[in-house]
Amino acid sequence: MTATAETSVRVDARGLTDVGKKRKANEDHFVVMALRKSADVLETSLPDLRALDALRGPEGWLFVVADGVGGLAGGALASETAVTTLAEYLGRAAGCFNRLDTEGEQELLEQLELAVHSAHRRITELYGGGGGGGRHAADGPATTLTMALLVWPRAYIVHVGDSRAFYLRKGRLRQLTRDQTTGEYMVSSGVWTEEQASKAPIAGTLVSALGGQEMTPTVGLVDLLPGDTLLLCSDGLTRHVSDERLAELLGRPTDAGTACRELVDEALAGGGHDNITVITARMHAGPGV
Repeated sequence: MTATAETSVRVDARGLTDVGKKRKANEDHFVVMALRKSADVLETSLPDLRALDALRGPEGWLFVVADGVGGLAGGALASETAVTTLAEYLGRAAGCFNRLDTEGEQELLEQLELAVHSAHRRITELYGGGGGGGRHAADGPATTLTMALLVWPRAYIVHVGDSRAFYLRKGRLRQLTRDQTTGEYMVSSGVWTEEQASKAPIAGTLVSALGGQEMTPTVGLVDLLPGDTLLLCSDGLTRHVSDERLAELLGRPTDAGTACRELVDEALAGGGHDNITVITARMHAGPGV
């Protein structure tokens, strides 16, 4: 995808999910999607096509990871519904990032939040009467959500629950999201220490989830550079693989597909107690795709 006439980037993005070693079913879902709404010049006699660059418009990439909770089929249906609804909603709204000045960016952020609320409503309408349980407080199936919309060079992050987003720059891994769990809330409030949170049985309980009694999306953004790598994942990865090891694996000179496979294999080697889902997107300097 092309950012400007002077700067371009090639995005290599892949995703992978695995049921893990302990679970009977995979309740995770993901999507990697290119969003395009532009005019492509197929043939012309014009000697210089730069005058037509404005017609091409920006391209976007949508990355979504959803980790369903609520037990077997219920959690899988919740995460599937979330990913499908978001892809449909944002696919139809792909033109909203064609003009990303201040006003256009605000419209885009509003569209992202509306998409998440639309997915939440659909899940509660379809499955709200089911039997909940597990690591969230809800009457029926629910799901976490971590979503990134990349319109170079900016990635817009929307987050609900305890799936995570990171980016790697020059060997340093930075976390873009904060877990919406009881433990994280108690630590950030100063009530618990990190050590107390690590020992508390309810620390991992979600306080916000799509389909849950509470659903509060957080929105953030980050400006990326050529050479950066974006990572979205479910907690099946981060419970077994440290940040230091994530940085080491992502720092290897591999393509995105190989990086996904190595990350999943590392989580499996660490125990694989949960479903594991990862998306990696590498930003390479060069002609846009």
